[in-house]
Amino acid sequence: MFIQTESTPNPATLKFLPGLTVLEMGTADFPTAETAVKSPLARRIFGVSGITGVFFGTDFVTVTKAEDVAWEHVKPAILGAIMEHFQSGAPVLEGEGAPAGGHAAHDGADGEIVKQIKDLLDTRVRPAVAQDGGDITFHGFDRGVVYLHMQGACAGCPSSTLTLKMGIENLLRHYIPEVIEVRPVAV
Repeated sequence: MFIQTESTPNPATLKFLPGLTVLEMGTADFPTAETAVKSPLARRIFGVSGITGVFFGTDFVTVTKAEDVAWEHVKPAILGAIMEHFQSGAPVLEGEGAPAGGHAAHDGADGEIVKQIKDLLDTRVRPAVAQDGGDITFHGFDRGVVYLHMQGACAGCPSSTLTLKMGIENLLRHYIPEVIEVRPVAV
C-alpha cells in the first residue's frame, strides 16, 4: 500500500491519500481525540503524540498537528497508523449514527434562500475545499448573515478568513442579493 501526502494551505495540516475509499459518502470531522469514539481509524491516528485533529473525506484523511510538533517526527507514525488500519480490515466508522458531514437543517421563512446557499456551496465551494483537505458546511442564515462551519484543513487555516470573505462571501453575494455577510462558526 502506497499512501501519498499533500500539503494543504494550513501548515499544521497534511492530507493523506491512501488510494482507497475512506468514506463512501460525506465527511467525518474529529476535532479532538474524545470525538473519535466511533472511528477506529481516527482513534489510531490520535494515538500518535501531538495530533490535534482528524478529518475524513471520500478518498483522503487530513491530520492536524500541534504547533510545537514537527511533521518529520509524526508523519511516519501517521502513515503507519493509516496503513495498519486499512490492512486490519476494521471499519473506518462504527455503528449507527456515525458522523457524516452535511449541512444543518434550516426551518423558517428563508427556505428558498437557504436552498440556493446550500446548492452553491455543494457545487462551487465544497469540491474546491475538498482538494485542500477540508470541508465547509452550512450552519445557519439569519438577517443576511450566512454562518458556515469549517472542518479539516480549513479549521484554523491562516487563509480561511480570506477564503470566507473574499471567496465564499463574494460568490454568495453575487448570486444571492439577500446575503450580506459570511461568518465562521465553531461547533
